[in-house]
Amino acid sequence: MSSSHELDKLIRALQIQPGIGLRSATRIAYHLLERRRPDAMELGQILISAMRNIKLCTCCRNYCDHEICTICQKPERHQARQLCIVESPSDVEAIEQSNNYFGLYFVLHGHLSPIDGVGPNELGLPQLDELLTREPFDEIILATNPTIEGDATASFIAALAQKHAIKNISKIASGVPVGGGIDNVDQKTLASSLTHRRPFGD
Repeated sequence: MSSSHELDKLIRALQIQPGIGLRSATRIAYHLLERRRPDAMELGQILISAMRNIKLCTCCRNYCDHEICTICQKPERHQARQLCIVESPSDVEAIEQSNNYFGLYFVLHGHLSPIDGVGPNELGLPQLDELLTREPFDEIILATNPTIEGDATASFIAALAQKHAIKNISKIASGVPVGGGIDNVDQKTLASSLTHRRPFGD
């Protein structure tokens, strides 16, 4: 405990970030107070604005500033008739940077995990069902993470796609490490995984 209650609150608040423990949070807090107060004030305002204004795209559930994200607004994305399903918005960013995919996305914001209370509704799968009814997709690309939960989620979604008579259901190829996250894979490896995707279930 420091000599300031406000400083203690700041240190606790900084620890909500992944990978930031007590020691790192304390170092950041002192650095901001000693050298970066104006920048910290601006950061605070940006955080407030972001939390209030960033929402989910009504089409793909990616983060955006308006009702529909910039990707879903592009007609050529719909014309590609491909839908890539990912676990997180950071996966969309990673795939976009690979410059090897030009279709639409659907963001789950997680994976099926009954023990944690995460089921189909929490992943927006009823919304995905509506999207598959509304859009004429030729291919569904399952880009869930190569984990037990990610594979179970992919299997559930594949069954949903088959209900809509979508026969071309693929999974990104090897190159993504088992148990790893797509957003941590380098761009060349991810591009190769997309290019060499295989039919789901093979």
